Parts: sequence; C-alpha cells; structure tokens
Amino acid sequence: MTKFITILKPRLLFIIPALVAMISVSCSSEDDVIAPEIQLSEASNNLVISMGETLNFSAENLNKFDYEETWTLADLVVSSTSTYEFIPETSGEYVLSYKAFNEAGEYTFDYTIVVDAKIRSTTVDSNMYVTTLLDYLPAPGQKINTSLGTLEAAQTLEGKKGMVTLGGWGGAVSYAFDHTVLNTEDSNDIIVYGNAMSGFAEPGVIWVMQDENANGIADDTWYEIKGAADELEGTIKNYSVTYTKPDADTDDVPWTDSEGNSGVIATNAYNTQAYYPESVTEDSYTITGTLLPDINIDMSNPTWIKSNSFDSGYADNTPGGDEIDIASAIDSEGNTVNLTGIDFIKIQTGIQANMGWLGELSTEVTGIADLNLL
Repeated sequence: MTKFITILKPRLLFIIPALVAMISVSCSSEDDVIAPEIQLSEASNNLVISMGETLNFSAENLNKFDYEETWTLADLVVSSTSTYEFIPETSGEYVLSYKAFNEAGEYTFDYTIVVDAKIRSTTVDSNMYVTTLLDYLPAPGQKINTSLGTLEAAQTLEGKKGMVTLGGWGGAVSYAFDHTVLNTEDSNDIIVYGNAMSGFAEPGVIWVMQDENANGIADDTWYEIKGAADELEGTIKNYSVTYTKPDADTDDVPWTDSEGNSGVIATNAYNTQAYYPESVTEDSYTITGTLLPDINIDMSNPTWIKSNSFDSGYADNTPGGDEIDIASAIDSEGNTVNLTGIDFIKIQTGIQANMGWLGELSTEVTGIADLNLL
C-alpha cells in the first residue's frame, strides 16, 4: 500500500498543473474580445440646426477590438461605417441612433436633432401683400369666365389689392409671399380681405403652408386654419365634389359629392356666359377640401336672403377683412401644428349652397396681407 501511494503522488503533481494551465488558456481566450469603447464627434445628444445646414458625425474606436456599427434614422439604417452626414430633407424633429456591437457587448447613443424651417426675412423691399399667384382652380359659378373669374383676375392680387371669385364649393386660389410671415405669439398674423357685408358672408376655408424643405416651392403640407365651424355638425373634412361639364354653356353644371349627394350650380338670367371654367380642359374634375355647414343661410324671406358669418377663422366672412392667427393651424387629424411662419396661403370656397336668385355661394378675395407689415 505504501508503495502504491508513493508512485501515485508524482503523477497527481504533474496532472494538476496541466489542468490549471488548460483552464487558464481557456479563460484567456474568452477574454480576448471586449465590448466596443467609442468616442463620438458630437458629445451632446440634443442638437439644433436650420434647413440648409448639415451635421457630420463620426465614431472613434478606443480599443483594438473589432465591432460592427450602424447609424439609424427613423428606423432606417443610413450608414454602416464610422461616419454619417445628416442632411435634412425637411424641418422637424429627428432621432438619430448610433450602435456599435460585437459578441462581448454593445455601445449605443441617441441624438435628438431639431431642424428649424428656413425663414425668409423681411427687407425694406418686402411687400405686405402676397406677390405671386401659384394656382387658380375655380369651381363653376355665375362669375366664372368673367373679369372676376379668370387667371387674370387672380393675378390682380399680386402685390396689392384686387378681386377674384372662386366659384362654388371648393374653388380655390393660392399665393406666395415674398418673405416668411412669422407666427407672432398671441397675435394675429395675416389679414384676408373679401367683400363680405353685414348679414351676408361667403366664408372661405383658409390653408397655410411653411416652406419646410426650403426649396421655394409649395410642395409641402397644407394646414387648415381652424375656424369657429370646425367642430359644428355638418362640417366634413376631406370632402370631395366632382363637377361635370354640361352639354350647353347655358345649362346648369351638375355635381356629385363624396357623401352620395348630387346637385347643380344653377345658371341665371343675369349671367349668361359658361359657368364651367374655360381653363379646365377635361369634361369633369374633382376638388377636395373641407365642407362647412350652411346653417347660417336664411332663405325664409326670398327677397332678403341672409348668409351670416361664422364667429372667426374664415375668408370673406367679416366686413373689413378677416384676421388670422397662424397658431390656429391644424393638421388632417385636427392637431395643432407649431409653425414658425408661413410662406404660402390658399383660400377655398367653404359652403355648397344655392341661394336662389343670388346664385351659388362663392367666396371672393380682394387682398391677402402680412399684418406685421401693415
């Protein structure tokens, strides 16, 4: 027994150090890779720039170990290298996320980037009125194709007061200012002139747009100015009407709408020209917008028809002009939109109504001005 123990002990002394060495090598192999250690070129996670500016980001590896990396913007991977150049397409708020990762762990960092819209500042040469006609698409009406209802009539508002009629429901005209009309806190910013009288208004819905992508073109989002009728019964958002050209110029102009209704823009003996716009070459066309209720129209006395105004928020609604606050702009869901200013404006006839011998309700516009410059 003693002899056996004597032989075994040296073997154990040899085997145990070998096992320790194997374990040590194994641990060392597992520790070869460590998680990414990163230094970013932009240390602040809240950044503010204006349209036209760019931000250049880079990530520096602080240890010798390899990793993969991504820059993600709005759930889209925009770069898989150590650098990324942020060039905003429009103003607004962005979240940019950086991630570096390997089998040992990961490093992440999120940026919030606020991109302010480009402001076209006023100068001594800035005009208080809209200066450029963008589009004129009237609905059929008794003054369409007359001196009040043509492209030339719409151009009379460029840089001054003039007069244009928009025809029946949905007829619209849009303009650009030569500067950005600023959204002044707790103050009205724009005045829209019409020919409303006491007891007779022809309310038009007002839309505004900021040049969010700073390209000088009205290709961003139109936001509606919220008026007093916005939540009244009978107001319909995203309402559409299709007008069809009649067989003869003197015939009524038929229409159908998105609610399954139909009617006509009725002709009368006072205006015998074609009511269907000559500028529209198609046999029918569709207009979309917001329909306002006709609850303020009183035809109980046919010789004295009344169309009372809404409390606020519309064009051709108040004698002397309608002042508008840009802060009352809303999106398609009815949410308030925070605009720093607006560059473009559109007016659209808001009510579909046949008022007997007076003809269709038709919004007229005689001027649009920046209140800050008045």
